[in-house]
This record gives sequence, C-alpha cells and structure tokens, in this order.
Amino acid sequence: MSPLDGARQAVEEGIATAVLAADEDAFGELAERYRHELRVHCYRMLGSFTDAEDLVQETLLRAWRKRESFEGRSTFRAWLYRIATNACLDALAGPARRREVAMAADGAGGPASSTLAEVTWLQPYPDELLNLAAPDDGEPDAVVIARETIELAFLAAIQHLPPRQRAVLILRDVVGRPAQETAETLEMSVASVKSALQRARATLREQLPERRADWGAATRPSDAERALLHRYIAASQQADLSALAALLREDARQTMPPAHLVFNGLAAILDMWRPVLEGDQAWGDWRAVPLAVNRQPAAANYVRRYGEPVYTAINIDVLRIEDGVIAEITTFGPEQLPAFGLPLTLDQCDLDHIR
Repeated sequence: MSPLDGARQAVEEGIATAVLAADEDAFGELAERYRHELRVHCYRMLGSFTDAEDLVQETLLRAWRKRESFEGRSTFRAWLYRIATNACLDALAGPARRREVAMAADGAGGPASSTLAEVTWLQPYPDELLNLAAPDDGEPDAVVIARETIELAFLAAIQHLPPRQRAVLILRDVVGRPAQETAETLEMSVASVKSALQRARATLREQLPERRADWGAATRPSDAERALLHRYIAASQQADLSALAALLREDARQTMPPAHLVFNGLAAILDMWRPVLEGDQAWGDWRAVPLAVNRQPAAANYVRRYGEPVYTAINIDVLRIEDGVIAEITTFGPEQLPAFGLPLTLDQCDLDHIR
C-alpha cells in the first residue's frame, strides 16, 4: 500500500469510527473537509452562489442526520456528493426555488437570444473560493476546478438542462463518477443515465460558444488575458471609448443578469456606455479593482459622482476573451461584491491599498 492509499484509508476509517460512535464533533470536522468542493458542486447544479451556500449547509446537516446510511461501500466523498446532489434536486423541485429561463431582450426591448441573459439567477463565483476546493495530497479523486467546468458560459448552458439531466452531466463529465454510481445516486438505471448524458451533451453543443474548446483546462486567467483586463480598466477609467472599442470584437456581446438584457455588437455596447462615460450626463470618476471570477478576468467597477467623497460600487464585469479581444462581457450587480471581500463604497485610500 502506498503512503497515499494509507492516508486515504485512515481518513475513511476515522469517518467510520465517528459514525459508529455518533461523535458529532468528529463527524463534523471530517465532513467540513469537503465543504468547499461541495459548494462548487451545488453551484454548478443551481447557478447561484447564494443558493449554493445554503445547500452545502443543508447537505452537511443531512449527512449528520443520515449518518447511519454511510456503510463504507463507497468513499465518504461519494456519499456526500449523493446527498448534495439530491438536496439540490429537491430545491429545484420546490416552488420557491423553481428556475425557468427568461426571454432575453436587446437594448431596444426587442427579442434576443443569449444563453447567459436567459439565466436570470446566475451569479459569479470568486476564484479565491474556487481555489479552496482544489484537491490536496490525501484526496486523489478530487477534481481540479478547471475553467471549462466553471466558466460562465458553461454554467449558463447547463442551467438550460432539466435538473436530472444536469445532475447526470455534472456527475459523469465534471466530477467523473462511474455510470453505476451515478445511477445509484439518482435512483436511475444505468441505461437511463447513459441516455440522459447523451441528451445533455447534445444540448450543450447547441448552447456553448464555438471556441470554448480552445480554452482547455486552464485554472486561472492567462497573462495575456490579465494584460487585456488592465487595458480595459485603464480605458474605462479614462472614459476612452475609442480605446475600449479597440479591445472589443465587432460582434461582441454584453449581458446583464438578472435583467436578461443583451447588447449585441460593438455599436450597441458603445451606445450603452457612452452616456455614462462622456458628456454632460457622465456619471463621474471611474475606478476599478481587478478580479478573477469563474476562472475568467473581471473588474469591480466603482464611480465617484461629482461632488461626492467616496466611490460607490456599480457592477462587476466578467470578460470572455478570444484571440486577444473581448468577445463577451457579463455584468453583475454590486450586491455580489461582499463574496469577493469588497465593500460597496471605497475612498481613495482604500483604492490605493487594494492596488
């Protein structure tokens, strides 16, 4: 037995001991090891960071209440994933948590098509918290949180799947669980799991950007992407629409969950930005804080309106970059900033400290 296998066996034996002894503190300490990756799993299922926080807590509570159902036939992680998956399915089935995609609209109020804009409950996930879910030496079957399984386009696309199809796709293609284990988790036959997975994959091919495969399994924005983000921030702070236009693809798109608004094309995006950056209606002095969100480059934008002493948070822009230019901007409201450890107002000293 290798040292790695020995460490893993010791963990599983410790869990079994805690279960048999009904030792709540010991059980809680062991279960807590998986909190971060379970939160990512719930986030993929639900698309909402806030709901994922609630559901991972519900998962850990259910695990303690159902502790006698852990018989050691599977790993403790697999058992927790089963509880988390079913907790999410229960939440999705409830009327208070029902998720239905909305019709998107363009800036003029006409109909528009956008996977991201149609998922009005979508929320960003801070990279710093994603990093906490990375596997450690004692957990060889944990899944590294790669961009292709967490970026916003993927999250929005899988929200278009029926919940059970979504669960099958996540368990099989993202978490990498065997078909038999997935079938047991969802109380389905293996044949049904395989059929659901085929249908889910077909839907994803229709919903995802064509170039997504080029992004590979990156676990953080590249140096080139971070450099482009800083150019985007500089142009925004200088209210330089020409410089901003040079960073955007001609067919770029900007969406704004939960408003289900879509601004298609460079001209539409610039027309939307112009009044707040230029002329008599300009909002004021803009500043931005670089972020990494869902393995993508992002910026938290603040503005100090004329005559005001502090900068007020306006939004978070998350960039999807292709071939060195911005292909899509997903804009979230400022209420998401506390998850990133950022306040809703900043003064100049705060900005200097953050930078």
